[in-house]
Amino acid sequence: TEGVLIPSKKRMTACISSQVGCSLTCSFCATGQLERLRNIDAEEIFDQVVILRNLAEEHYHQPLSNIVYMGMGEPLLNYKNVLKSIEYLTSEKGLGMSPKRITVSTAGISKLIKQLGDDEVKFNLALSLHAATDAKRNQIMPINEQNSLASLSEALTYFHEKTGSRITFEYIILKNFNDSLEDAKDLAAFCKVVPCKINIIEYNPIDNANFEKAEEEKTDKFAAFLENTFNLIVNVRKSRGKDIDAACGQLANKNKAVN
Repeated sequence: TEGVLIPSKKRMTACISSQVGCSLTCSFCATGQLERLRNIDAEEIFDQVVILRNLAEEHYHQPLSNIVYMGMGEPLLNYKNVLKSIEYLTSEKGLGMSPKRITVSTAGISKLIKQLGDDEVKFNLALSLHAATDAKRNQIMPINEQNSLASLSEALTYFHEKTGSRITFEYIILKNFNDSLEDAKDLAAFCKVVPCKINIIEYNPIDNANFEKAEEEKTDKFAAFLENTFNLIVNVRKSRGKDIDAACGQLANKNKAVN
């Protein structure tokens, strides 16, 4: 299983996997080119975090500050193990992490987002959105065909009502696909239904994908338009880990060893 440590000045983040491989076949993601081999047990997920915590302390002399379920796999398709692993991570007998320092990212399965609301989870939820119209999202994320943006909007509203948590929207910006000001308007219209923040993410090139990274100037204009016109909270995430295929969307188990 592949986990990655993301160091920065203010935080030390463990990015962990919930499945070996993935069944969702998102066209911009290397993991989506693999078949899903299996779900990862709660104990194995916990072990990933412990290993990364030890590396953080050994190499950076910093404690782990955040955990993100943004590695391989769709966490909500391994629902019980993911929630059980978060129980371990937040319990005093485990790592005693605050659930507010944990984020689970989903490609968007409406009924399971509602299930999280019913379970009144305390951790943060992120939606990998990447396109804000069904026509575009269907092109790059086949899961959208069964989980339309209208159903996701309803599920996220329900989740927010049940938990009070703000949603994070992840948006990989792709050259000449979803980087226009018209796309930004569509994004704002979708995101404004719930209290949220938006992470605009630079695209990391992968083998066998026909996408390019959006121009930096266009990316900055896109983010500024969302902030200034729609008063949204926006972060532009610069890519890290590209050199070792550990950046966002690149985890693909290239050596095929399954631990």
